[in-house]
Amino acid sequence: MAAPASWDHPEPLAVSSAPVPEYGTGSLADLLPTLAAGMGVPGVSAAIEELTPADRNCVFLVDGLGWEQIKDHPDEAPYLHALLAGSRGGTGRPLTAGYPATTATSLASVGTGLPPGAHGLPGYTVRDPATGELMNQLRWHPWTSPHTWQPYPTVFQLADRAGVHAAQVSSPAFQNTPLTKVALSGGTFHGRLTGEERMDLAAAQLAAGDRSLVYTYYAELDGAGHRYGVASDTWRGQLMYVDRLVQRLAEQLPPRSALYVTADHGMVDIPFDEQHRIDFDEDWELRAGVALLGGEGRARHVYAVPGAADDVLTCWREVLGEQFWVASRDEAIAAGWFGPHIDERVYDRLGDVIAAARDDVLIIASEREPKESAMVGNHGSMTPAEQLVPLLEVRS
Repeated sequence: MAAPASWDHPEPLAVSSAPVPEYGTGSLADLLPTLAAGMGVPGVSAAIEELTPADRNCVFLVDGLGWEQIKDHPDEAPYLHALLAGSRGGTGRPLTAGYPATTATSLASVGTGLPPGAHGLPGYTVRDPATGELMNQLRWHPWTSPHTWQPYPTVFQLADRAGVHAAQVSSPAFQNTPLTKVALSGGTFHGRLTGEERMDLAAAQLAAGDRSLVYTYYAELDGAGHRYGVASDTWRGQLMYVDRLVQRLAEQLPPRSALYVTADHGMVDIPFDEQHRIDFDEDWELRAGVALLGGEGRARHVYAVPGAADDVLTCWREVLGEQFWVASRDEAIAAGWFGPHIDERVYDRLGDVIAAARDDVLIIASEREPKESAMVGNHGSMTPAEQLVPLLEVRS
């Protein structure tokens, strides 16, 4: 006799079924080392084999500009869309952001050329083992010594020491932030308010050296996505603006230059209902045995009270395992979620339990995280919409 339907409990998603980022061959962490190696910078090696060296390289990182979002909006981004076929050295393929697909983690991966398990910014918020408190690695709160938290040199610093003209062109607000210091410093920082000013100055900085490595950044697309969603007119308007900025920079490239347009993550819109937004602050099962809730809605670090890690893992798998990949810390490390190895100083920053969304669902925390819980667009996990980022190329 067949068992009643109520007895049929689907198996949780296997940790091994999560699409691990392409660390070492095609992730954001591999981009700057590949470019720098092509300019003869010692201490780095080329990892993205599809890229051809250039004397002058510019990386334009557009926050939130996912590969899937460009594909889905050819009318709003005709220039970007036309470059898709030549992405990643003419292969027509994207890069992977790294896990989690979130700004602080990705910018650190870009700037240091290291995966999250090495640079040590493995989430939006993570536990500081020295204090036991959650640390917001985007806002750097509570403050901790930046170079103790992330001790490795940036690729810009290595390039500058090797005689390459290294520069960053971004908003003046970012010049002295701890995240900039540990992830993107080296050479000179140039603050400009408007996107047009940044494009013009980035081109001038490229021309300022026989060998140049220039980084520029635009954040407002991501802000529009979080507030209004990637289906909104506001987000589409921002995408149209980004498309014009990229073309403006591309048309000013000095000789022997390569421009690479990429992003830190993509984004997905999550409906505002209980089915898609599970509120940790109102769910006693998920709260049981949990001391701290870190990460963000689609990429959670869960820190258990002493002795409760196994019970928390079991509970989270039973409650969420059909929608999230739910792993213990050691399972996530073994699966390579944070890279091929984990530095000792980073190990305890990772959650005892790590939950990565597969479906269109969030674990919000309406009381602890009211602003984050109200966002329309979200990111962090390993789905294509979040994880895949472009590597669009224009050469002169």
